[in-house]
Amino acid sequence: MACSLSASCAVSRAPTRSLISSDSHSTHSVKPTSLSWGSSFPSINIFANGLVTHLPKPRLNKDAFIQAAWTRRSRSEAAKRPSRKSWKQRTDMYMRPFLLNVFFSKRFIHAKVMHRGTSKVISVATTNAKDLRTNLPSLTDHNACRLIGKLIAERSIEADVYALSYEARKDERIEGKLGIVIDTIKENGIIFV
Repeated sequence: MACSLSASCAVSRAPTRSLISSDSHSTHSVKPTSLSWGSSFPSINIFANGLVTHLPKPRLNKDAFIQAAWTRRSRSEAAKRPSRKSWKQRTDMYMRPFLLNVFFSKRFIHAKVMHRGTSKVISVATTNAKDLRTNLPSLTDHNACRLIGKLIAERSIEADVYALSYEARKDERIEGKLGIVIDTIKENGIIFV
């Protein structure tokens, strides 16, 4: 009897009582050529009319499997990612875009208004400026604070900024020199939000 499929076909005489045979029932062990998941399935031989028919192994879509593996995050990767910001943290930059920053040193007073989104400085006033340094008797007293507040308000209005916000630092009270600067800015037509 000749094999009609190909020259490499082997004819085997199997008992008629068993139509399906498996490699796992053979007496000799065959080492798999690959250690992949698909190679772990045994190959099944079906005997019909004296011819051996090999069923194809299940084919895996390796690209989809690799893509699925890359989309999953490991625990260490999830731990490295910081938690999501709150609604206020995400929208505060747009709701209150102009931020007042005041710094008091032992010798000078510095104040500036910045745009949060672009970090662009809108207006600056300092008692260290050449014209103020020579005209003021003290560069850190209450009169200097009032002058800095007035300059910040005027320069902000020139830049079409009419609303500012001030975020106090931790354990910082709005009183004393800082309170004088903020009150002077309010008196000169700037709204604090």
